[in-house]
Amino acid sequence: MISTACKLFVQSELANLGIRYNSIDLGEIELQGNLTSTEHAKLRNSLTKYGFEVMEDKRIILVEKIKAIIIKMIYYTEDRVSTKYSYILSERLGLNYNYLSKVFSDSEGITIEKYIISQKIERIKELMAYGELNMTQIAHKMNYSSVAHLSLQFKKNTGFTPSGFRLIKGNKRRAVEEISMSA
Repeated sequence: MISTACKLFVQSELANLGIRYNSIDLGEIELQGNLTSTEHAKLRNSLTKYGFEVMEDKRIILVEKIKAIIIKMIYYTEDRVSTKYSYILSERLGLNYNYLSKVFSDSEGITIEKYIISQKIERIKELMAYGELNMTQIAHKMNYSSVAHLSLQFKKNTGFTPSGFRLIKGNKRRAVEEISMSA
């Protein structure tokens, strides 16, 4: 549940089913009590009908919590992250980072660090597409020590430099505009 619309949908479904909850956050519902097997089945059916998944495996839930924290920090935090992600994850989840790292790697087939980098690269692409920030501002916002560091990591992960990526995206956008104008 990343968007507000998803949260509102889940709130509505819980209300329709008469299930009381304390909070709804990214990918997590804190219920006020335990569900009966009937309530559990109704909730599962209701949510899966609309493409949501009810997770019960504690390791999978932990991985989803890790992802949610990372996504929240990269996409929804305006402040620059000054603390290491490993410390933040460990502190927020109340678990040793080595354990979190092992569970994540076993489940996802990549390290938490690589997941963070891939999310940062996707966010950088978005920020570049918006065109509101220059590369120095983006590097600062995304917690890179320099534009050069950002550029190296971007190229390593996408095969393009940031300026090359912008050029390709710009050419695709112009081609689409030309096609729609001629139609």
